[in-house]
Amino acid sequence: MPELPEVQTIVNDLNAADLVGHTILRAGVYWPRTIANQSPQAFCRQLEGQTINAIGRRAKLILFELTDGWLLAVHLRMTGRFELGAAAQSPQKHMHVQMELDDGRALQYFDTRKFGRFTLVADPRSMLESFGPEPLSAAFTAKVLARQLMGRHRQIKPLLLDQSVIAGLGNIYVDEALWAARIHPERSANHLESDEIKALHKAIRQVLKEGLRHNGTTLGHGQSNFYSLNQSRGRNEHHLKVFRRTGQPCPECGRPIVRIIVGQRSTHVCRHCQR
Repeated sequence: MPELPEVQTIVNDLNAADLVGHTILRAGVYWPRTIANQSPQAFCRQLEGQTINAIGRRAKLILFELTDGWLLAVHLRMTGRFELGAAAQSPQKHMHVQMELDDGRALQYFDTRKFGRFTLVADPRSMLESFGPEPLSAAFTAKVLARQLMGRHRQIKPLLLDQSVIAGLGNIYVDEALWAARIHPERSANHLESDEIKALHKAIRQVLKEGLRHNGTTLGHGQSNFYSLNQSRGRNEHHLKVFRRTGQPCPECGRPIVRIIVGQRSTHVCRHCQR
């Protein structure tokens, strides 16, 4: 599933493609369940004639700010991706939504596993207020992280994956951050010392910035991997320290990385550096 660096990379690419200011002339939905909160017919009627005023991100959502305060929120889930090109006269394989623009281009949404969802709302507050702080914002300090962890008895890895605690983190960057902070993923959050929380705060921001610098993480070449706009691949795979490096030497101590299950999630750890 795309995480903060991948989603932000897509947002950056959509903005660079000069979509802001253009109007959606027509919309088509080819997999009805892609639309989360209304019928495909109602979705298309409401979307047609809307102008894209801004494109942003909150947590793992891509946000299209539209006319009169309407918001289109797109959750890519496992395999969702966008392409931008000429309008298709008939839906291509795995294409579930098409939005035709006033400049002759069309923004098309593809999703091999069909888990992604589009939500069109007039009042976005109810949708966005449940998320925790954005980890790359200036407001996200070590004190804020400590407050988010305070009194929590859950293991630190599944807690960090909880979007109501911190927004945008997923399996890749939590594994990377915990390794960088030298914290075992099974540690109880409320047992972390002050210096460990400071190290974790620094590590979270570092691994996310690293992912952004390399336009996200694409693992392998299958359709289920991350691709940005028009099939652009992320380059962060070669900068990962532990994620999916089972059996390879830890970059710090040389001992093999092991794969364990924490909170029902595949987890990668160095048992020497992360005691």
